[in-house]
Amino acid sequence: MQSQATIQSKLPNVGTTIFTVIGQLAARHDAINLSQGAPNFPCSPQLVELVAKAMREGHNQYSPMAGVLALREAVAAKVETLYGTRYDPASEVTIMASASEGLFSAVTALVHRGDEVIFFEPSFDSYAPMIELQGARPVPLKLAPPSFDIDWQAVRAAITPRTRMILLNSPHNPTGRILSDADIAALKDIVRGTDIIILSDEVYEHVTFDGAIHHSMSRHPELAERSVVVASFGKTFHVTGWRIGHCLAPAALMDEIRKVHQFAVFAADTPMQHALAEFMADPGHYLGLSDFYQRKRDLLAAYLKESRLELLPSHGGFFITARYDAIRDEPDSDFVQRLIRDHGVATIPVSAFYSDGTDHRLIRLSFAKDDDTLKRGAARLCEL
Repeated sequence: MQSQATIQSKLPNVGTTIFTVIGQLAARHDAINLSQGAPNFPCSPQLVELVAKAMREGHNQYSPMAGVLALREAVAAKVETLYGTRYDPASEVTIMASASEGLFSAVTALVHRGDEVIFFEPSFDSYAPMIELQGARPVPLKLAPPSFDIDWQAVRAAITPRTRMILLNSPHNPTGRILSDADIAALKDIVRGTDIIILSDEVYEHVTFDGAIHHSMSRHPELAERSVVVASFGKTFHVTGWRIGHCLAPAALMDEIRKVHQFAVFAADTPMQHALAEFMADPGHYLGLSDFYQRKRDLLAAYLKESRLELLPSHGGFFITARYDAIRDEPDSDFVQRLIRDHGVATIPVSAFYSDGTDHRLIRLSFAKDDDTLKRGAARLCEL
């Protein structure tokens, strides 16, 4: 149907996401999926039964706008145990309809027209559009391989009187980098005495490797008092399709975020909240994730040992990046499509995580897959 309405796009430079494009191409060629950051193995049968029980018990209508109190209390207790900061479940914890909704609600509530938001590329592709939709200016600072370290002098230089927010992601998608003690010290020094808000995307908070700790903003009181922390039940419990996450912030910030949340979705799915509250009573359901995913990282690396890919370090999350320039000299988007068409393996080009398409000849591989998928996908990559 031809629309007769005149349309002025709010996101004129945004098209279909690379994840959709790759997903459609991979489906067409029945490719092995090493691209998507979603597990292809089942979640806990106990969790499924708890959801079914909640449904049978009648928890099928709207939950309170801020979320089921028992789940907010479980989140607050977990965070206090792990990171030492106590959030008030009544006013400082909100259950969101996905971590993405938490990020969007925080940016919408706290960033105004003319503000600037600093974030780091490569980055998840929703960050810049969320900022632009507020009439604010995204300020991407580039991280370079192989270490993808943050240049804090560049951060300091990028701050202006209009800087409203710094958006961080650790463990980092797509690079697997995690914040260090030095990063935290530099961040504290930069924001001290300012009105800058920190938005911390911590969806992989329970997936750090080689004994490293997760530097949540909640771990550091000086940062927690100016931070919004967003996390994901979906990533933690292998249920990404349930679209449920949570948000932590001081009450004054959370009050503004809830104003947006209530009109965006009002409340997250009710039976899942009741189930998760009961499931979280056993910390083992999330405390074992680092070992679980480290084994998968190491397994994929071992399977790829005989390949011509150069694997870069991965210190956390679901992903590892790999150089392919020893195989072909072509743009990463072309290489990824070639892998799907000619070799039946789906990956993601890292250039898709830069707003200007910076191409370091890197691809992102997901190891959040069952062992057979990792083995079969790696075998095809070793043929290159």
